[in-house]
Amino acid sequence: MLEPRGRTIGAEERAAVLRVLDSAVLCGTFGTETRALEAEVGALYGREVVACSSGTAALHLAVAAVGPEPGDEVITTPISDFGTVAPILAQNAVPVFADVDPATGNLDPAAVEAAITPRTRAIIAVHLFGAPADTAALRAVADRHGLALVEDCAQAWLGTAPDGGPLGRHGDVACLSLQQYKHITAGDGGLAMTADPELARRMRLFMDKGWDRALGRVHLAFGLNYRMTELAAAVARAQVGKVAGVVARRRERAARLLAALAGLPGLGLPDPRGHAWWMFPLTVPDRPGNRAWAGGLAAEGIPALAGYLERPLYANPALAGAPVYGGSRFPLDRGYPAGLCPNAERLIERTLVALPWNEGYTDGDVDDIAHAVRRVHADVS
Repeated sequence: MLEPRGRTIGAEERAAVLRVLDSAVLCGTFGTETRALEAEVGALYGREVVACSSGTAALHLAVAAVGPEPGDEVITTPISDFGTVAPILAQNAVPVFADVDPATGNLDPAAVEAAITPRTRAIIAVHLFGAPADTAALRAVADRHGLALVEDCAQAWLGTAPDGGPLGRHGDVACLSLQQYKHITAGDGGLAMTADPELARRMRLFMDKGWDRALGRVHLAFGLNYRMTELAAAVARAQVGKVAGVVARRRERAARLLAALAGLPGLGLPDPRGHAWWMFPLTVPDRPGNRAWAGGLAAEGIPALAGYLERPLYANPALAGAPVYGGSRFPLDRGYPAGLCPNAERLIERTLVALPWNEGYTDGDVDDIAHAVRRVHADVS
């Protein structure tokens, strides 16, 4: 993902950059590329889209639009990038962590419902590695309790739910990322989308310092500068035109690896239905565990991440003890003890192995990965 052969950047992106440079308008507020990107992604997903500077910024727009009161709670997963929880803290709300499905690492709807209190305002679900979370069940939980549902689709471009619809259409807001390691990239960039015009209005205001430019220099609400540049938007437009092919190729290569690994005792393979294949996750037996597996694969020349994260989100110093604002831990009003989410902790510490995945892999690359997995399986079994 840091090499040209691992990205789909070519003549279209070069032309897009030159188009913007020749226009001399590089700020998204005054140019045409950012608004065109919003329209094109909106047509792809059937929602109104607000472009911004990063995937984390998109999630911040979502949380700000939902509007938790200080001290309200937002339920989310302990297995995700810190960008999923930073916006919760930034809006003075409290992250609450619910446990996950031990096979997929996605939020368990029953655990989410059990975590709801009178202070709960929203749920943020992450489609981990591109595998669809149970959005129908999470939507039902949210509706029963009058909560907003936000979908973090950063790893799930064009993933599909079991009903066949695209991921991103069950949530009140859904967020996409254009960071370097995602399916498509503009270096950084985010897209927040919704079917609710009022949420879209709030997100657009928050993205641009609360400034409704149609009314003159008046700031209607608190907001930040999360504007996307015209250069990023132009590159993103070229990349969006390629995303269907990227996902299709990743699915084709994943199907080849699934077939090659079928039937290995004790090895848990992902369900391909609706999967966007940001990474290829495996689950392995507790003993000798994921560290032994990742080490064995590395020795075979295959990159692999044991646990994906080093620790659950709540075990990071930023949540486990460090100040949040100044010397204060506000809005945090609790600790996050070990054992809080046993399934998530077991995945990270012992059973989850994540293989980087890429549309640039050849059949030979996939066969090399399969051979290595089979060899490590034989060595550790």
